[in-house]
Amino acid sequence: MQFSTIPAALIFCAASAAVCAFESPATDPATAIAKPPPRTPAPALKAAGPAANTTLASWYGGGEKLSRRTASGEAFNPDALTAAHRTLPIGARLHITANGRSVIVRINDRGPSKSTGRSLDVSRGAARALDMIGRGTARVTWRVVGS
Repeated sequence: MQFSTIPAALIFCAASAAVCAFESPATDPATAIAKPPPRTPAPALKAAGPAANTTLASWYGGGEKLSRRTASGEAFNPDALTAAHRTLPIGARLHITANGRSVIVRINDRGPSKSTGRSLDVSRGAARALDMIGRGTARVTWRVVGS
């Protein structure tokens, strides 16, 4: 058979197959399968804010009137997991650790007074979760985890 009698389309297909046969499997798009990266479990709680802050915190909600309104406008609930801070935005969520225990609270009030030397007041419910009711204050570590 002479070369001139072979149809051009057949020559193209044969040439393409020969080229594909010599390509490495990693670069051959027909055989290369994109594998997703291995999945790693997400941490239980990932910080969204700055590095952790350590401060002295107190709790409130033992004798206040339940009809009192917080800075957010909601009725004060001493058993809710809430806190007061002077500058953090209302609605910010904090992960607080004290005495080997952790809790997530929502900022809904302003305080404590700057003269106290504390920068965080937690509700009675949060204080109970952090095991700080008896002492009244505790050294806590906190970080912003959401808003």
